[in-house]
Amino acid sequence: MIFFISDTHFGHAAIIHLCKRPFESVEEMDETLVSNRNSRVGDGDTVYFLGDLFFRASAEHVREVLASLKGKKHLIIGNHDHTWMTPELLETHFLTVSHFLDISTGGHHFLMCHYPIMEWGGKHTTLMLHGHIHGNRNQDYWPLLQKRERVLNASVEINGYAPVTFEELVANNIRQKALPLETPTK
Repeated sequence: MIFFISDTHFGHAAIIHLCKRPFESVEEMDETLVSNRNSRVGDGDTVYFLGDLFFRASAEHVREVLASLKGKKHLIIGNHDHTWMTPELLETHFLTVSHFLDISTGGHHFLMCHYPIMEWGGKHTTLMLHGHIHGNRNQDYWPLLQKRERVLNASVEINGYAPVTFEELVANNIRQKALPLETPTK
């Protein structure tokens, strides 16, 4: 099977408050994210990780988590990933590492990037998969993203804190895009 996920932010305690994640501690968050992933993904499955895998995690924690994650891993680099990436970790744990990935798999054509892209070649036949925005609906880009059926958010906040199949990704994005613009908190 093929799975997609983004923005786990393993090791990042502040993300719990910033994104209103349902965890009491970074340890609980990380354990849940690993457990959720490994309960869905087998060693023969493929996982496309669309960025921000870790942030503010120790080198030891990065090594432990990467070693525990099942599946054939592909990394699309996010804005926080440079803090933990080393050649040894990338070569050991990922089949591919890139800023953009344009592929056909599972009967679909995907352009994957950590950031949402509003305009790209092939936009009528290609699906744009991204992360970065988490579950945010309080920015001026939200009404634009709501209208883009072929732009899909893989962030854990809208996908049950687990990797999802393409069909689940579509269903979760339809649900998320039906929500109104959120008023920013001050």
